[in-house]
Amino acid sequence: MSQTDQYRFQVNLGGMIDILANHLYSSPRVFIREVLQNATDAITARKELRKVAAESKVLKEDKALGDTASESNDYEGKVIVELSGSGEHQVLMIQDNGIGLSEEDIHRFLSIIGQSSKKGADLLASETSFIGRFGIGLLSCFMVSDEIVVLTRSVKEGISMEWRGKPDGTYTIRRLETELPVGTQIYLRCKPGSEFYYEPAHVEESLIYYGALLPYPVMLSVDGETKRVNLPSTSWMQDPEQLRSRRSEVLDLGYRLMGERFSDFIPLRTASGRTGGIAFILPRSVNLNSKRLHRVYLKHMLVSDKAENVLPEWAFFIKSLIWTDELQPTASREYFYENEQLDDVRSELGTCIREELLRMAQYEPDRLQHWIRLHELSMKALAVEDDEFLRIMYRWFSFESTFGRRELKELIREADGRPLHYTSTVDEYRQITHVAAAQSMLVINGGYIYDSDILEKLHWIDPNLQTERLSPEEVSLSFTGLTQEERESYYGVLRVMDAALQPMRCRAELKRFEPASLPVLYTISQDALTLRSMENTVEETTSLFSNVLDSLKAGVQQNSGYSTLYFNLNNPVVARILEATDTQMVTAATEMMYVNALMMGHYPMNRSELGLMNRSVLHFINWGLGNGHNT
Repeated sequence: MSQTDQYRFQVNLGGMIDILANHLYSSPRVFIREVLQNATDAITARKELRKVAAESKVLKEDKALGDTASESNDYEGKVIVELSGSGEHQVLMIQDNGIGLSEEDIHRFLSIIGQSSKKGADLLASETSFIGRFGIGLLSCFMVSDEIVVLTRSVKEGISMEWRGKPDGTYTIRRLETELPVGTQIYLRCKPGSEFYYEPAHVEESLIYYGALLPYPVMLSVDGETKRVNLPSTSWMQDPEQLRSRRSEVLDLGYRLMGERFSDFIPLRTASGRTGGIAFILPRSVNLNSKRLHRVYLKHMLVSDKAENVLPEWAFFIKSLIWTDELQPTASREYFYENEQLDDVRSELGTCIREELLRMAQYEPDRLQHWIRLHELSMKALAVEDDEFLRIMYRWFSFESTFGRRELKELIREADGRPLHYTSTVDEYRQITHVAAAQSMLVINGGYIYDSDILEKLHWIDPNLQTERLSPEEVSLSFTGLTQEERESYYGVLRVMDAALQPMRCRAELKRFEPASLPVLYTISQDALTLRSMENTVEETTSLFSNVLDSLKAGVQQNSGYSTLYFNLNNPVVARILEATDTQMVTAATEMMYVNALMMGHYPMNRSELGLMNRSVLHFINWGLGNGHNT
């Protein structure tokens, strides 16, 4: 049996840093986030250590700080960021008064790539108040510095240590004779080409960007001047309901963090309390397909200001500020994994928005009406999914109708107990709107997104409400027919009209209807409309796709009915055409009426119909010039 040799992987640290800079992280400035996270995790660890010790009643005197059990609650974590020097000689120092690192910790967390302070098999998913100290995150500092210097003193050991690491994979560790304060200091010297990331304005902006909601003071010191850069208090994060009594402060926060002036908001909180936030209602109407960009903080640290998946899709009228400690970040900690936990959080946050809208309906109807007018499409999207929401909200939804655009409660009142008639497509509504309006017939356009879905559900929401879908053919049944004498009189001209429309698979009929100003009404079945759309597509597509559509057309054509062009005998133009004895004149007039009806119904014309329009217009021009039948 042959001998098997065992080897250890060799890690190219320079290659890993290149991967971090160009593939894992969106920008080198994430090093600010990483060092901030290290500092706040260290402070959190020290607080938890004190808490455990206090609860077990074994807290001993902290000689370094002079703390005792009675003073343990006086400890306040703090992060100090200090800039010194200029140009390539700039140095950035990040100091915290957290738990610090012992010599053993240094070997575990600073000298093993990828090591984390978390326990358990799945480090990312483990339950802890840390996001992950040191580990691979500290390597991000090599993107802007050729050396990382860490000075630290552990609260447990009290020995001051120095660790120096370089991007070639070498590092040194030594004990210091100087007694450092408990905590950690990280020193970064500017790497050539990275001067931008050391500029005071950029450092301050990055500290605010990533750490605005950190629960500990973050201080920036430049040229001897020190100031706090994060928010002074985040107590409302534990109970978002406090936000209702701090309206102006919340709106100012929205402008500071989201860069937009808002006038209203909805507090958010999951049942567990582990995720909360502020749903700012956008002060402008937005497109249904617009990106839903939210600002999300994981354990007080910004993960993303472009998160798209933390709220339901229907909530596109919301721009939210979310904080959580339960979602699972990706390796770059700039996005969240799409998993069951995120599904649950998204659903609960959506429920918060829905319940607030229901509360508005009951107690603040004027406020609700304002937001419905601005974001009606999104409200309708929610109503289609949620019957209870629809039951409360449907009265305020507006619809286009033959009586104008009205709120549904007004249209119900106009119907006066009669069924609400609606069309399922915009094309159907356009075909009948003139005739229905002339007959004072209330018809709702249900062709826009969500409208027909809502109208179909109304009977289930309120049994007293009746809705009926109306087709153009049903409107035509209310037309006044011809007398026997008129049928015999117009039989010949009707045959000419039919022959003119035959190439378009359309038949002619004579009726009387209102308004008299409408000369013709074009109606088309759904099958015929599908076939018409296919034919128009064939003209515009490639030969390969055209062959596929031709095959589909053959199947549709066998079962599709003709469209119908109704000529209104009450209209003087139609009456004049029927008096004509010239066959070419009747044909040209019929073709012209057909094209006019297509344009009134907003139907796109194919090439043959465009040619028909040109030919019929040319006929009338020639007759007007006295050329008789010349074409």
